[in-house]
Amino acid sequence: MDEFLQVARERGYIHQVTDEAAMAARMKQGPLPAYVGFDCTADSLHVGHLLSIMLLRLLQKTGHRPVALLGGGTTRIGDPSFRDDARPLLSDEQINVNKAGIRRTFDAFLDFAPGRGAMMLDNAEWLDQLLYIPFLRDIGRHFSVNRMLTMDSVKLRLEREQPLSFLEFNYMLLQSYDFLELRRRHGVGLQMGGSDQWGNIIMGVELNRRCDGAEVFGLTTPLLTTASGTKMGKTAGGAVWLNPDRLAPYGYWQFWRNTEDADVGRFLALFTELPMEEVRRLGALGGAEVNEAKKILATEATALLHGREAAELAAETARRAFDEGQAADTLPSIAASLPAPVIDLAVQAGFAASKGEARRLIRQNGLRLNDEAITDEALAVTEADLRDGAAKLSAGRKRHVLIRAA
Repeated sequence: MDEFLQVARERGYIHQVTDEAAMAARMKQGPLPAYVGFDCTADSLHVGHLLSIMLLRLLQKTGHRPVALLGGGTTRIGDPSFRDDARPLLSDEQINVNKAGIRRTFDAFLDFAPGRGAMMLDNAEWLDQLLYIPFLRDIGRHFSVNRMLTMDSVKLRLEREQPLSFLEFNYMLLQSYDFLELRRRHGVGLQMGGSDQWGNIIMGVELNRRCDGAEVFGLTTPLLTTASGTKMGKTAGGAVWLNPDRLAPYGYWQFWRNTEDADVGRFLALFTELPMEEVRRLGALGGAEVNEAKKILATEATALLHGREAAELAAETARRAFDEGQAADTLPSIAASLPAPVIDLAVQAGFAASKGEARRLIRQNGLRLNDEAITDEALAVTEADLRDGAAKLSAGRKRHVLIRAA
């Protein structure tokens, strides 16, 4: 078996493959370019995207060529997969802002050196140039509406009697066309994505065969939930963002440190590059020892995204604050011009991704100032709230920052 497939299987990245034997044979012939698509719905990716990013990284480490495809075109429509309503339509200006934010994430995971390095492409390059009638004649004729109605992304919306616009109905055609264009332009022979994308990926594989008689492949990652059944990457404060201006390295480290005991071994395999022998050893720890495994998970995952120095600083900050019980001034701090709305400070601290999420955190009794629960969403932190020059802002039991006057 090709090294990529062997390692991906061992670490738990693979859910489904269209033709694994044929794909392994193709990979042994030489480097295979493969892509994952990322629509630009926000100015940062989040932990829910991380499995696909790690798969692209593994692809490059095993000698193949990863392609990160930004959905500058498809974002203008919105993927209807497993949604009860349409995504908000974004302006071209907002999509461009989001593309710039997302690009920064990949620099930590992929090598974009000229030549055989990773590629970052934007499907607006070809989708924005499409002419409607030629597209329907050349591409649309290969799609059966009867079959499209059986796809989960469409069927579930209809079963729930939720409206599905004609705009959204076109999404799977455009995603399939992306695969065709990527193969023709760059020799891409594999599309990867989450398990919810299986139907769309199959459509792209078949479109390449129908149009050009080309053999290409599809691979999906498993849908990840935590041991308690919640969706991976979701917290009371919302999504766990990857860009540091959305969530500071310390907050990211704390997210992984708070992993449930039953998930530690699985997450070490998926989200770190520790050898599997070490992963199995750490995953077998129980009792108080599992906390050490969680700290290793947090540090290794944070190092991949933010660098080793930031990861070790976050680990040391947590050790001083919680293991040694030292003074509060060992906590990370942020500067603010006082008075400052507490919802703004919660976003700045990385406790929430937006003011709306900060308000929800307050309604859930999840935000505290100087260890007192905050109940007023309009509360402002003032000089009077400072204790020895700082106010302590907390989200939950394990995430804390100090607010200092700028």
